[in-house]
Amino acid sequence: MLRRRCYSRLAAALAKKNLIGLSLPQLQHELATIPEARKYTAQQVWEHMYRRGITDFQGMTNLSKTLRSELDSRYKIHYGHVQLAQVSRDQTRKWLVGFADDPRAVVESVLIPEPDRATLCVSSQIGCSLQCSFCHTGTQKLFRSLTASEVVGQYMIAAKEANDFNVTKKTVSNMVFMGQGEPLYNWRQVRQAIQVLTDTNGIAMPKHKITVSTSGVVPLIPNVASDVGVSLAISLHATRNDLRDVLVPLNKTFPLEIVLEACTTYAQLMGNRGRRITFEYVMLDGVNDSQSEARDLVRLLRQLPSHVNLIPFNPWPGSIYRTSKPEKIEKFARIVMEGGVHCTVRRPRGQDIMAACGQLKSSAEKKRSLVT
Repeated sequence: MLRRRCYSRLAAALAKKNLIGLSLPQLQHELATIPEARKYTAQQVWEHMYRRGITDFQGMTNLSKTLRSELDSRYKIHYGHVQLAQVSRDQTRKWLVGFADDPRAVVESVLIPEPDRATLCVSSQIGCSLQCSFCHTGTQKLFRSLTASEVVGQYMIAAKEANDFNVTKKTVSNMVFMGQGEPLYNWRQVRQAIQVLTDTNGIAMPKHKITVSTSGVVPLIPNVASDVGVSLAISLHATRNDLRDVLVPLNKTFPLEIVLEACTTYAQLMGNRGRRITFEYVMLDGVNDSQSEARDLVRLLRQLPSHVNLIPFNPWPGSIYRTSKPEKIEKFARIVMEGGVHCTVRRPRGQDIMAACGQLKSSAEKKRSLVT
């Protein structure tokens, strides 16, 4: 009898619609069906959810008791289930987040602190279809794309952990779509999530603090500017098509030349907002780290508002690649900068908690399989 009641409560909770991730117009439309709601009710609920971090309708005390009860019977405010949380020695935080009741619906998000900011790396899909040869997520098949609710939920988990509600200066200052999945293959939901995150009446994250990273889905690259006006990053990793075909197989569909043409269009659409496009370049020992490739990179990017982010490879079990030597990375960076292109070297973070994308999820799945 007790087990039956528990299942009944779980079914009722799952049946409720989650308000996290709805745009403000969608929330207004949703609440318009409730007789007790007023025109301003959606705005009140919105501010409670995103400015105050309230997840219980009973805590929304400027709503009537009758309305609160009605909301509670129909809806929920749910970020996702934190299945595992870890903190690295360098204070990088990583969460394994589950959604719904399917054990396969699990993603990772990582909060990376720096002296002047903290960047949250979020996932847009469960698994990935692109199979980039150096990326651990590429070993995990695409299960499905995330909803806007599940994307925004990753931010809300980090914001709650950082006590970012009801404060002027927030800990989570930047956000990058560089976790699991290809954001532009889930553009509709990613776009809606960004609209929620940047709404000035709620979370109000500045658009220039959000970066969408793509492996080069050319038709949708201009939309990053025209639809949401946020920053763009290109997962580049090679200066010639034959090598990029191996490292980033999507290059066979959208080769380097047309990816860079799409970047030019993005830059033109952004106009005087003038943000540099970040070109991510993972440093693989003996593969793409020669001095001639550094010069080729300058030649490719010199005409664009570019910033190169050199990423020392974060090893994962079973990978065929090794990390470039530090002195080789520094020489590569120096050539790029001397060529007139902005360049930084990303410092490896969270290695002791497997912060490379996909590692924590694979580890957790392996442990579950050993138990069962």
